[in-house]
Amino acid sequence: MKKKMYVNELKVGAVLSYVSMGLGYLVSIIYTPIMLRLLGQSEFGLYNLVASVVAYLGVLNFGFGSAYMRYYSRYKTKEDNEKIENLNGMFLIIFSLLGLIAVFAGTILTLNTEVIFGAELTNTEISRAKMLMFILVINLGVSFPNIVFTSHITANEKFVFQKLVQMIKTIANPFVVLPLLILGYGSVGMVIATTLLNVVIEFINAIYCINTLHMKFSFKNFDFKLMKEMTIFTSFIFINLLIDQINWNVDKFILGRFHGTTSVALYGLAAQLNTYYLSIASTMSSVFIPRVHRLVANSDNSELLKLFTRIGRLQFIALSLIASGLVFFGRPFINFWAGANYDGAYPIVLILIIPVTIPLIQNIGIEIQRAKNMHQFRSWVYFFIALGNLGLTIPLAKIYGGIGAAVGTAVALIIGNGFIMNWYNHVKVGLDMKYFWKQILSFVPALAIPVTIGIIINIFFEIKGILLFLILGIIYVSIFSISMWYFGMNQYEKDLLGKPIKKLLKKDR
Repeated sequence: MKKKMYVNELKVGAVLSYVSMGLGYLVSIIYTPIMLRLLGQSEFGLYNLVASVVAYLGVLNFGFGSAYMRYYSRYKTKEDNEKIENLNGMFLIIFSLLGLIAVFAGTILTLNTEVIFGAELTNTEISRAKMLMFILVINLGVSFPNIVFTSHITANEKFVFQKLVQMIKTIANPFVVLPLLILGYGSVGMVIATTLLNVVIEFINAIYCINTLHMKFSFKNFDFKLMKEMTIFTSFIFINLLIDQINWNVDKFILGRFHGTTSVALYGLAAQLNTYYLSIASTMSSVFIPRVHRLVANSDNSELLKLFTRIGRLQFIALSLIASGLVFFGRPFINFWAGANYDGAYPIVLILIIPVTIPLIQNIGIEIQRAKNMHQFRSWVYFFIALGNLGLTIPLAKIYGGIGAAVGTAVALIIGNGFIMNWYNHVKVGLDMKYFWKQILSFVPALAIPVTIGIIINIFFEIKGILLFLILGIIYVSIFSISMWYFGMNQYEKDLLGKPIKKLLKKDR
């Protein structure tokens, strides 16, 4: 009975993940163009620039959230409630202190805004940047203690609650923000509204953990030995967090220094579309994190490979549709959605999205490495690759703007994820990457037909109207789906899609 409830929780959580993600995209499609026009390109660029700097303070959580998952799972298996309570108390203290450090560091950054952003910003933009930075720093500092509650919810696999809260936040955000934008409060009003909403969500998470999950805290015995062990474990996760910030946020900062807020706005929109792309893969794999830790604890490598490949194939099906769709329909979509003045974001988003597909279809492998405590190599490789990215991006961004910055990031992703990490997963982690890529490359025949159709559409049609865009888009998605069904998907993948549809049709009868 307990196992059946777990399976249902996992299935419903996975479904809600995609419902939440789909809802997020729907809200974004409606909300983002309104927000862009109310803010204006320059202020949207300024917001992205400030947010990219504040995001660096987020690395001060040092990856302790992953450590909580690791040690909570260990104590839960042994049903050691006393150690769980000590763990909860330790983490609440740790994250509260880290939150205070983040606020202190952020305050110093706020006082030195002129030095950070350079001469490309006007006095008005510098003044507004100070206000934005201060509010975002407070938002970040308050969010740190909440990490222990969100980690506890994930560790207990309460995916239904987690995704429902996320859906509420997604729906509520535009209703909270848009009135302030309409009243003319601009980016400052937007970040104030977002901060207040985040505080409410964090409070809900805390109440749920304490009242429903009966989460208890003990502050009597701070285990310094465990703290040392966790620090060693998380030090490499911290390097990964720092690397992610370099790869995804440093470009905006460099563009702001050399080209001002308009260039940041174009890159920021492309980065936002890239974030949506990243979330598709991470949403699918996130619900399997606890299962990965259990399989590793049981030393079940064959099941790990099956899980790794199964998730990778599902991720590839979804990502290949979106990536190819962006290649063929991305430019008119950006022009309709964001406006003609954002046309320059199209080549940037392609340069970012296509290379990142490789690590995205393998992102459950990161959790496998962490569960096996073999993530140190990845951290060092990514660290040096990120430095190379930085070295490439500065001159390329200075000369070629946003496209140059994106190329620097793409090269780093291809070298680090495309070659080195595949070798490491195969040779050291114990994942048969030859088998994995054989399974992924089996999709090539299924992609041939839709790609050909996409090329023909782009040769014979100039997509200027929304109606034509929608008609051709539906045709492309339909051809892609039919081709993938008959020439790409295996029986497991067909059942995953087909069985729920059959059940719904039977209910209707």
